[in-house]
Formats: sequence, C-alpha cells, structure tokens
Amino acid sequence: MSTKLDPITQAVRIQTPRSEQGEHSTPLFLTSSFVFDNAESMRAAFAEESDANIYSRFSNPNVDEFTAKMVALEGAEAGFSTASGMSAVFGSIMALLSSGDHLICSSSIFGNTHTVITKHLPRFGITYTFVPAGDAAAWEAAVQPNTKMVYLETPTNPQLEILDLEWVGKFTKKHSLIFNVDNCFATPVLQTPIDFGADIVIHSATKWIDGQGRVLGGSIVGRADLIREIYLFCRVTGPSLSAFNAWVLSKSLETLDVRMQRHCENAYKAAETLQSHPNVSLVKYPFLKGHPQYDIAKKQMKGGGGVFCLEVKGGVEAGRKFLNALQMLSVTANLGDTRSIASHPASTTHSKLTDAERAAVGITPGLIRISVGLEKVEDIIADISQALDKSAL
Repeated sequence: MSTKLDPITQAVRIQTPRSEQGEHSTPLFLTSSFVFDNAESMRAAFAEESDANIYSRFSNPNVDEFTAKMVALEGAEAGFSTASGMSAVFGSIMALLSSGDHLICSSSIFGNTHTVITKHLPRFGITYTFVPAGDAAAWEAAVQPNTKMVYLETPTNPQLEILDLEWVGKFTKKHSLIFNVDNCFATPVLQTPIDFGADIVIHSATKWIDGQGRVLGGSIVGRADLIREIYLFCRVTGPSLSAFNAWVLSKSLETLDVRMQRHCENAYKAAETLQSHPNVSLVKYPFLKGHPQYDIAKKQMKGGGGVFCLEVKGGVEAGRKFLNALQMLSVTANLGDTRSIASHPASTTHSKLTDAERAAVGITPGLIRISVGLEKVEDIIADISQALDKSAL
C-alpha cells in the first residue's frame, strides 16, 4: 500500500492479499493453525526467518489486517491486537514493567484500569503514583529513580478531563519514560498521540472502533521495539483477538471517520442544548467553551468525541431516577455504539472506588455519562430532556 495514501484511505483499502478466488472483501480465516509444505518451511517460520503464519494465537490474516489498519491510523511503527480493551491495558503495562519498577498514572482513569494498577501491579512488585491531570508540580514530584512509564487517558473516562499530550510528551522525554496513552474516547481519527510524543497507544476496540456493540477487541500500537516486547508477552500469555472479531473490526474501520463525524455533531448539539435544563447543574463536553481544558482539546483533537457528561441535581437517587425514566437511550455497560447509551458511573463502572477516590477524580453522585449514537439528535435530546424532567426530587 502506498505510503502517500491518507490514513483514512488506508483504513478502507488495506487488505489481506486476495486468494485465487479474487474476492473483493477479505474472507474469514477461522483456523487455529496453518499448514507448512515441508519441515524446512516450518522450521523457518518458528525461527522467524519468514512471515508465515504458525498459529492464530500468534498471528492470523484477519488479525493482521486489522492491526495494519490501526498502525496506519495512529501513525505507529507496529502493533498487536488483543481480545479486549482491558487485555490491551494489561499487556501494554506488564510486558514493559518488571518488579521494582514504578508507574506514574493520571488519577482520572477507567475503574477497571484503576483496579489493575492498585490491586494487581503491587502483587508483581510494581509501585505506582497517581497524579492530578493538570498539576505539573505533582507530576515532577512523582518521578522516582525507578520510574519507567507514564500511563494516562485523554479524554478521561468518565469525567472527560483533557490532558495536554504535548506537555506530557516533553515531560516523558525529559525523564526518559515510556509514554503510554489510552486513546479509546478520541479514536485515531480525532487524535493521534504519537504526534505528541507517545510511545504506546492503546484502544478498547469494543467501543468506537467496532461502533455497533457487536464484538470485543483491543489494540496496542507504537514503537517497534516496545511492540516487540508486547508481542512476545502476549503470544505466550494468550490474550489473542479472535479471527472473527478482527474481521468485524477491520470492516468497522472502513466507516470510522464518517461515523465519528456524526457522533461528534450529535454530541456537541445535545450537550449545548441540555446546558439550559433546570435539573442539570453541569454539562461537560471537550468542545464546549465552558470545559476547563477547552483550549487543550481544540489544540490536540479534531473533534470533541461522542461522549458528554451531565450532573443531575439530586445526587445518586436522582441519577437512578433519570436512568429509569429513559425511553429510547439504552442503559448498558458500554459506549461507542450506533445507539445512544446512558450510564451512572458512581454505581457501576467506578463503584469499587471509595467515596474519597471518586470525589478526587470528579465522579460525583449525580454524574451521568452519555455516549451519543447516530439517531436523529432531536430524538436524543428529547429523551434525555423528558428523563431529566422526571428525575427532579
């Protein structure tokens, strides 16, 4: 594929070499292993003297095609695809850190990622320090002689804080640290962290990459030397992406750009409109001028994304009443779907955090996360509005 093609075009045109059948759409390769013509070709494959497929836990044509598209979209050198977003999170950390290493992490992260870092990394002798997103002094103070990696999300889940990738890139370069970014909320069509110095970029492909709530998947792309270590770790620990899921995700990438345009348009209009609802104390969306990191978002993102948050007056009880009053929006533990979704982080995704931990990262009792779908925006706004009306205490 010509390197002159735009990454959006490459996401459409990258394809596994056609078979003698001349298929236009890549077929499924539902096989656990691959056959060799002779002992020598098998030996060469295991010795990595050829690119031949060996076993679908290592590589598979469908997985390779999806990976190549993600590498192109993110502007990376190499990549590895995993079974889920959380396996991408875990693999990108555990493959590169060892006992005695220290991790600096933004305090605003997904609940399950928080659990991995606080509960499981210490079991392997890896320590961590959480730092507030915009506190430069705290980031500097967190650096230790054994610090090896910085991990962050931007926009963050669920409170949509925006971290300055350019600043973090300079910070990690200054201290010779691995810069690991979860780019799930923005997607590579809205933001490419590698342009700002990131070494590793990960995704839960389950979300916007798939875009229709069908399959699980994860993606890790970045520097070739680091991806090599991640590949070696993941091929033996087994968080492999299935061929079928990879086939679905690869086809999904062909429409990612146009889908995200509509998601962003709908999210902006809904967030802007709902600011004036009397039962809402706050609406937060990266491209609304009232967002505290609006200028940073505009600098590093091409669009505000498909998620906004609102604070329902009345706390936890009002938040639950709001969810129960919805008529069209789905109440489910996902985001990035064609269908709009509402969730209440304090009682679901971040319920395992203490009250103090939730408060420290802005997850208030009445916070509602809205993943805006592809329905007519007037219908999305109408459903949220009527649920807000009914949630008043």
